[in-house]
Amino acid sequence: MIIIPVKEGENIERALKRFKRKFEKTGVIKELRERQVFSKPSVKKRAIRKKAVYIQSLQRQED
Repeated sequence: MIIIPVKEGENIERALKRFKRKFEKTGVIKELRERQVFSKPSVKKRAIRKKAVYIQSLQRQED
């Protein structure tokens, strides 16, 4: 459970912004979206490899 203490005289928009930032860091929405669709483990591994190859190619271009 996320608790955001609101300080005396603090703007409610600022407190809401802090709440949203803290909620984003927990990763609840990301996990929810991942669980909506089932993907096979082989497909997950392929995506991870593809991402790794892409990142490696970007790093080689920098050198």
